[in-house]
Parts: sequence; structure tokens; C-alpha cells
Amino acid sequence: MARPFTSVAAAYLIWSTLCSPSAKAFHVSPIRPFLSSPTKTTCSTTQLMALDEQMEARLDGIRRSYQALTERLADPDVINDSNLLRKVMSDRSQSEEVVETYDEYCRLKEELEGATELFQEAGDDADMREMARSEMKEIEPQMDELEGKIKILLLPKDPNDDRNVMLEVRAGTGGSEANIFAGDLIDVYRKYISSNGWQATMIDSSPGDDGGYKSVTLDVKGDMVYSKLKWEAGVHRVQRVPATESQGRVHTSTATVAIMPECDEVDVQIDGKDIEMSTMRSGGAGGQNVNKVETAVDLLHKPTGIRIKCTQERSQLKNKELAMKMLMAKLYDIENEKRDMEERARRGSQVGTGGRSEKIRTYNWKDSRCSDHRLGQNFPLSQFLNADIGPMIDAMIAKDQEEKLRSLSEESGSS
Repeated sequence: MARPFTSVAAAYLIWSTLCSPSAKAFHVSPIRPFLSSPTKTTCSTTQLMALDEQMEARLDGIRRSYQALTERLADPDVINDSNLLRKVMSDRSQSEEVVETYDEYCRLKEELEGATELFQEAGDDADMREMARSEMKEIEPQMDELEGKIKILLLPKDPNDDRNVMLEVRAGTGGSEANIFAGDLIDVYRKYISSNGWQATMIDSSPGDDGGYKSVTLDVKGDMVYSKLKWEAGVHRVQRVPATESQGRVHTSTATVAIMPECDEVDVQIDGKDIEMSTMRSGGAGGQNVNKVETAVDLLHKPTGIRIKCTQERSQLKNKELAMKMLMAKLYDIENEKRDMEERARRGSQVGTGGRSEKIRTYNWKDSRCSDHRLGQNFPLSQFLNADIGPMIDAMIAKDQEEKLRSLSEESGSS
């Protein structure tokens, strides 16, 4: 068990005095998000940011729960119930990284206390004092970094982060060029999805007359899909000379991306009276069945006016199930967007609204530039077209974490 915080404070006071005898005040360096690269620290400008007793008590509680869940994995009743086993494993995995990080923090804390005792007992032995001081100087930035990571891990998580999603791209203003741009976006997202080891299935599409898509929807499944793709939601704008432009003039077109977390009847309840459904022949490729039998489904949700047509499957029942799945995702997304906007307004977020009407990026072909308006940062256009959008998404995650930390700090200061 880690020793009281007073020992750590004493360790820093001794070390700080050695490094800067004339110093009368200490400077506390800000918490760094764990996604950012660690920076070098010096004893004259940083202070060990030890976790307070309340935070350690909370972490001790998380560790006890984690250990209890680990023991349950050996329980025959859990092993023989596949659903219960999955739930226990899922609950355990959610706190695993926190516990591992805290264990490492406690290990370093004990090492720091040992180095402090060694320094205090060294007396006039200069070599021993220098060895102890060197060890303390090495441990401090590691603890600083781990504390920052722990604070990030304990931030409130989006309950939808581990869900699969429906990714919808719709052409906006710009006619045929907007359709082509929507197709370009889908190509980028398919490459990014593949690079993450996720699976994507096209469940709805409406091709453009000159290429691309008027609208297209992908069903994306994988690990923590929503946590990353949610940052792509919004209006994407392109400035380039269309292939159909004979005068060489630059056109501005848009496409809207919606990222809808997967949900079920538990998340969204739909009254059958609010649904108006009709069937039709699908037409197109797929054999005689789709052309002669009414397999396609046209669904209307009367309260919202949302209309969904499904022709993807070869049976009416499957198209009906798919249409209901898409409707639930859209209704759930509307509720999520409303809740997120209220939360962002509450904490004065500068990250953006997260809504589909927000302009998030502009792609300028002439300058080979991709501008993210939420970050106020430019990226090479080739980086986006090659689906290397991970750094852009990581930057958004880091910015969101910084705002949450600042909001928590302000709430703590006012309480």
C-alpha cells in the first residue's frame, strides 16, 4: 500500500531546495493529455503533482472492484452463463487500463519514497546524496505523466463510444460535383475503416448521375468505432475545379456526414401507429424475384417526417428489418445530438457543436490543403485523401479532453 502523501511532498521539498536554494515559490506545470508526446521537465520549473487523498481513495475502490471481477471469472456460475461471462469481462475491461496505470503510479511512488529516505539518511555522503537525488529526478516526470493519464482515464466517457455506427454521407450544394465529392469521402472512409480492422457493409445508396452518390449509408462494425468516427460528423466543403467544368472555374460544393451509433429497442421505442409502410418492386439487378415480387420497403415515420426506402435485401422481411434499424439509428442520433449540444453549451465548449449542420472542414485542391475549422489547423490534402485521418481525430480527442479537464477544474474551484 502506498504511503501517505506527506512523504511525497517532503521528497519534493528536499529535491527542490537542492536544485534551487533561492526559490521561494513553486510552479505547477499543466496536466498533459496522454495522447500528446511527453516533454522534458526540470527540477527548477516543475512540481510533483501527486494525486490527492480523495483521488487515491477513488482509485483504490476501482482497483478493489477490478479484483472482484477478476475473481468472478473463475466462478463456475459465471463460466457456464455466456451472457453473464461477457458482461463480467466487459465490466472488467473498462477499468483494466485505469488499474494498471494506477499500479504503476503506486510502484513509482514507493520508489520515490525510498529515494527520499536514502537521501535523508545519507548525511554528509555526497555520492549517496547525489545518487538519491538522481533517482528522484528520474521518477518525478514519470509520475507526472502517469497522473495526467489517470486524470484522462477518469474523465466521464461517452456511453456510445464502444458502439458500432451507421455512417451516412449525403451530397449537399453543388449538383453533380457534390455527388462526386460524396463518393470521394466514402472512398476515404472505407480505407480508414479497413486500416482500423473494422468491417463496413453498404446498406443503402443512391448513385449520382455523373458518378459518386446522392446519398450512401455504411454499417460499420468494430472496436470503439463511434469513439473515433463521431469526430467526422458535420458539413465537409470542397473547393476545386470539377471534371465537368470546361472554363476551369473553381466551384464550392458540400457533403454532410452523419455518424449514428447503433441502437436497439431498449434505446429507442417506436409506436407502431407512427409508422406508415408500403412495399414496391425493387427493380435492377438481383434476379427475377426482386423484379416481380414487392421486396422493397418504403417507411415513413410520421412524427419526424423521416422517410427510408430499402431495396438492398432480396426479401421484404429483411428490408423491413433494415429500414427499422436505420430509423432507430436516426431517431437515436437526433436525441444524442440534442443532449450533446446541451452539454457543450453548459461547459462553453470550443470543440464544436458536433451537429451535422456544423462546417468542420474545407478541402482546397488548388492549395493542396485540408483545413479543420474546429482545430484551426491545416493538414496536407494528400494526407486526407490517403485516409490518414488518425492524427486529425487524435487532435480532436485531445482538445476535447483538455476542455473536460478545464471544466472539471473550474467546477472544483467554485465548489
